Amino acid sequence: MSAAQPVTAAENRRRWQAVGVGLVAAFMTLLDVSIVNVAVPSIDRALHASPSDLQWVLSGYALTFGLALVPAGRFGDARGRRNAFVFGIALFTITSALAGLATSPTWLVATRLLQGAAAGIVNPQVIGLIQQLFRGPERARPFGLLGATIGISTAVGPLLGGLLIAIGGEEHGWRWVFFVNVPVGILAVILGWRLLPGRPAGQPGWRQLDPVGVLLLGVGVVLVLLPLVQEQQWETPWKWALIPIGLAVLVVFGLWERRYERHHQPLFDLRLFSLQSYTLGSLLALVYFGGFTAIFFIFTLFLQMGLGYSALVAGLAITPFALGSAAAAVLGGRIVNRLGRPLVAIGLFTVVVGLAATVVALRLAPDAPAPWVAAGPLLVAGIGSGLVIAPNQTITLSEVPVAQAGSGAGMLQTGQRIGAAAGIAAVGSMFFSSLADTRGDWTTAFERSLILATGIIGLALICALIDIVRSRNHQDN
Repeated sequence: MSAAQPVTAAENRRRWQAVGVGLVAAFMTLLDVSIVNVAVPSIDRALHASPSDLQWVLSGYALTFGLALVPAGRFGDARGRRNAFVFGIALFTITSALAGLATSPTWLVATRLLQGAAAGIVNPQVIGLIQQLFRGPERARPFGLLGATIGISTAVGPLLGGLLIAIGGEEHGWRWVFFVNVPVGILAVILGWRLLPGRPAGQPGWRQLDPVGVLLLGVGVVLVLLPLVQEQQWETPWKWALIPIGLAVLVVFGLWERRYERHHQPLFDLRLFSLQSYTLGSLLALVYFGGFTAIFFIFTLFLQMGLGYSALVAGLAITPFALGSAAAAVLGGRIVNRLGRPLVAIGLFTVVVGLAATVVALRLAPDAPAPWVAAGPLLVAGIGSGLVIAPNQTITLSEVPVAQAGSGAGMLQTGQRIGAAAGIAAVGSMFFSSLADTRGDWTTAFERSLILATGIIGLALICALIDIVRSRNHQDN
């Protein structure tokens, strides 16, 4: 579909139907990043899982999610997004059912690893689909809806998990956290096959899908992520040696891609990093997700384990953030073409203000119910978050060619997953060390770790401001 060709009403309806299916799939797969957090106590009681098992139930999903993103995005670019999307959703649906039927920790961990890989296959297809079906300023609205989907799914996960556990019971309610994906997944497979565009003409051969690049990128990402997701379980300081080794492997990956692109289409075209919008946006997303994702991790721990609230109440406490994020993401998608990167900076500043106000509110009202005290500030932070994720995604991918939309989106999301893992490791470490230093003062531990998360988001704000200043200086010259 060329930008010069008018879009008929029927074509417009069909592409929005396709995007709708993609958003449902994205919501379902991203929801599973956070929904399991509140189910951990129930899983522990039902399966008698060790701390290491529980850590892998949570982090294994994120690990394989990040591992699959770029190869899956490249596959979708080359072999058709519908094929990759339907396969990924089918695998996600099957592994969700198997996870709900788990009778041992090993069974559950194995299915979570496969479930994460399936999610990594699906998500770059959704972004690539928007790039393929829409052109230029048209992309702002669907990206705004995708940003709302990302914000809501991440924030509402604990609430939905708490509801399902309350309905299903403390012993087996956790199984419904996985079973709920099955009917939605079946519907998404059917609609995805019917509504998503088919394979493009002139498919490359399998050898042109860069298996060496896939291997190098996979090894590098695993080495970087493993010490982060296992930060609490691996006590040896030698675990941190894996990160520089992983970075070295990623350098080798870059050198290989430069060589490979002389004769073939590489797994990831490194020339995308010559685009300032892509490079700066990817860096900003990596840093922002380092602070953004960690907030829900420590807040859930604080409310459930520290203050004794139920999983349902802990989930409800995060709802103001989700509501603010959803509303602002839709608005941000509509106005990002007019405001550009300054809109992202405004959003980041609002998040910092909202989180700082949360700390102040908890200190001023130490005896009041924490969920009520934090509701207003978290709403403000959520509004800011909605002005960050969707607009930044729109700007970051605005200059990426459609033929590289999947792999470009995959690399962007890989950075987000690495940032999230690093943020949870750093903020979680601050949380638990403060808890030990204060001999069980959960409020102080939460405040200190929230300040760290706010500081990380502040770094993302600095990145955005630098980009704004550089762009204005370039325009003046």
